[in-house]
Amino acid sequence: MSVVTVQLGQCGNQVGRELFDVMCSDAQDAGRKTHSTAGWERFFRQTTQGDLEARAVLIDMEPKVINHSMSRAAKSGRWRYGETSHFSQKQGSGNNWANGYCVHGPGHRDAVEELVRREVEHCDMLAGFIPMMSVAGGTGSGVGTFVTQCLRDIYPSAFVLNHLTWPYGTGEVIVQNYNSVLTLAHLYQLSDAILVHENDIVHRICSQLLKIKQISFSDINRVIAHQLGGVLQPALTPDSCGAYSRNPLGELVGALACHPEYKLLSVSTIPQMASSSIAFSTFSWPALLKHLRQMLISNTKMEEGIDWQVRPPPASAGRTKTLTAGSFNTSLANLLILRGKDVYSAETGGFGDSAIYTSWLPPDEAFSLWKSPVPFNKYEKSATLVSNSQALLRPLDDMVRKAWNMFASRAYIHQYVKFGISEEDFLDSFTSLEQVISSYTQLPC
Repeated sequence: MSVVTVQLGQCGNQVGRELFDVMCSDAQDAGRKTHSTAGWERFFRQTTQGDLEARAVLIDMEPKVINHSMSRAAKSGRWRYGETSHFSQKQGSGNNWANGYCVHGPGHRDAVEELVRREVEHCDMLAGFIPMMSVAGGTGSGVGTFVTQCLRDIYPSAFVLNHLTWPYGTGEVIVQNYNSVLTLAHLYQLSDAILVHENDIVHRICSQLLKIKQISFSDINRVIAHQLGGVLQPALTPDSCGAYSRNPLGELVGALACHPEYKLLSVSTIPQMASSSIAFSTFSWPALLKHLRQMLISNTKMEEGIDWQVRPPPASAGRTKTLTAGSFNTSLANLLILRGKDVYSAETGGFGDSAIYTSWLPPDEAFSLWKSPVPFNKYEKSATLVSNSQALLRPLDDMVRKAWNMFASRAYIHQYVKFGISEEDFLDSFTSLEQVISSYTQLPC
């Protein structure tokens, strides 16, 4: 089954190109015919000339980033985007969600839907869509939300996994918290699951683990793409009967987003290090999984700085109602994906510990394990954990609080009202996300 990626705005198009580059490089390694074929079928199609074309639609209200992405892909010599798989205009959305959602989205709906339809027709079987966007600006967040709504309306049976890049907490755009609130509130009604990467965390990975001195957005996007590749590349699931999964989005959503109130997913990967250090490093499954489990329960996204003092609370002690510094990160569901040497001998029982999870689900339903004996990203052994937990509760709460403080002082509201977003729309979005915050806060109950 095939997955169509919809790249939206500057961030979505840049991350998307890096992702296809990662997946193509991984699939083209020698000696992996079955694995490579499964990966290509999902994310690429072969032209009559034998070239690989990404199953992607590129959308931006300005042409610069799309032209650059298409050029970079073609120059790689390994894959490219379809010549007619993109849509752009001459004027952006001005970092205004309302401009993207109420003006640009509806104004270009027919053209965008036609691009998606043509891409879907290239699929023998459609598994679903991955819209990729930032929540900070106008086109990615506003147009991206509108396009997601169109996908849900036209393809109601297809899975929709939104990938969101969360802005730096110090601020990229003055109205980023407004844009983020409006995006998340709407996507919560439209998506099957929402996978989030936080720029602040990825930046620290680049600095502290990859030892990059001058960190660029390309570095940030590359880390995000490698983590996404660890999730999306073919793996063997318990129900796949020895063959690579044919429905990656459906199985991922089924494993992690079993309740409509809980759709926020985060990703942790181990190991993460500079490529020059990999050849001089050795990895063992017990050490990798011990660190990854502690990263999960202490809500740490890097090996460096793990709080080893955090422990699951005793069953008789109950669980804390809020996620504070040093507190235990309770999970609703976790998906562990192991890749590389000796995956079948790796002991993963620690992730099935009932103390990690809410009492709503038994551990055998809350924890899922996928494996692939094929190494990924040059690591002999690697593990990726996709978690539906309280990990995003704090940044979500901070974002809503900052947006509400601005709204209470009526800052910039007129800039949204003039494009069709009312104060009541804002209030509805705040109410929706406050319910999400409450649900994740009460997750341990």
